[in-house]
Amino acid sequence: MEKKPTILMNRYELGRMLGQGTFAKVYHCRNLASSQSVAIKVIDKEKVLRVGMIDQIKREISVMRLVRHPNVVQLHEVMASKSKIYFAMEYVRGGELFARVARGRLKEDVARRYFHQLIAAVDFCHSRGVYHRDLKPENLLVDEHGNLKVSDFGLSALRECQKQDGLLHTTCGTPAYVAPEIINKKGYDGAKADIWSCGVILFVLLAGYLPFHDANLMEMYRRISRGDVKYPQWFSSDLRRFMSKLLDPNPNTRITIEKLVEHPWFKKGYKPAVMLAQPHGSNSLKDVQVAFSTADNEGKVEQPAGSSLKPTSLNAFDIISHSRGFDLSGLFEVDQEQKSSNSRFMTQKPASAIVSKLEQIAETERFMVKKQDGLVKLQGSKEGRKGKLAIDAEIFEVTPAFYVVEVKKSAGDTLEYEMFCNKGLRPSLSDICWSSQSEAPSVVHPSPLKPSS
Repeated sequence: MEKKPTILMNRYELGRMLGQGTFAKVYHCRNLASSQSVAIKVIDKEKVLRVGMIDQIKREISVMRLVRHPNVVQLHEVMASKSKIYFAMEYVRGGELFARVARGRLKEDVARRYFHQLIAAVDFCHSRGVYHRDLKPENLLVDEHGNLKVSDFGLSALRECQKQDGLLHTTCGTPAYVAPEIINKKGYDGAKADIWSCGVILFVLLAGYLPFHDANLMEMYRRISRGDVKYPQWFSSDLRRFMSKLLDPNPNTRITIEKLVEHPWFKKGYKPAVMLAQPHGSNSLKDVQVAFSTADNEGKVEQPAGSSLKPTSLNAFDIISHSRGFDLSGLFEVDQEQKSSNSRFMTQKPASAIVSKLEQIAETERFMVKKQDGLVKLQGSKEGRKGKLAIDAEIFEVTPAFYVVEVKKSAGDTLEYEMFCNKGLRPSLSDICWSSQSEAPSVVHPSPLKPSS
């Protein structure tokens, strides 16, 4: 007996799965009215509410509505049910650009054409106040006509996200493609950071491997911070000069898109993109409201018993930069007193168990407790050498079954804080946490692109 097809929202026939992430799955689907192929991203509303990713999903919808460009994957519509959010997007048949590079480096003219289209898309995004912040070959798709499409705006930022200094401050992206000023954690210009990532992508297309890859992440960060690039012998002198302007570690002297498009290497064979019509009201947040209109009631997620605290979610870059083994203090300025006042623990216990344990410690040590947005604040009741001791314990969710707890002194005397950690905190947490990486479960990292032998 023939199996009846699955229909989504009475509009789309569900096909094969194209990909899967922590919170979403992407399927090939067919529009029942037009027979058009689309890619539908299905997001589990309960999961994103639980880990506090609502704002990120809202921003992704808003951004994709802003950037209608022939070299950007288009968002057709957003739908929502009680438990799911659906992004109906342009279906790009050719798959990831990464798959093509993995088979070997590209010819210069082919790489240049992709780079033309990448810069056209990035320039348009910047003109709309959108900074991608995770540009890499895995997030670049190729259609059946060989045209590049930028995808995955999940880590993007809008101009409004800038702080009073006019810079962005969220550390995010993929380490091998991230600009040195992001590693520095002192604020960065989103447009200049995207240009650096474009430079790394161009190098990968032409060389077949990463410019800053190193088995030792500390050494990789040092090379990124210095812009230490070794060019393959087949790179022409004109190309090397162009690459050095893209991979300039100083964001103030790094080439801008305005100057980049005038460079002789770039101008060869360049054809401006034919722009898409911008629909009236494309900046509307209607889709955002639709996606979350039932979130507060039907999709509400109850917090674990004994805790109203929601852990902070970590991206891949955060995981690396939080690891003691990848401490960047040798590269950048660090407040040594603050560094000595920080402790990190790892656990597989849920946030509710961590909070409960911290509350027990606080009661024993006569501390007051306040819980807010992934943070537990402990306030001492006794006057010390430098006033009352105050401690912040922040809980980060790495995966649904793995957490990092970062504890630091926010006020009071450092010696009193260390005594509290050694005699009260560490012994009390020892049954649920690992205090060092050697005790923690191993984490498997994906293999990066490597030079062909």
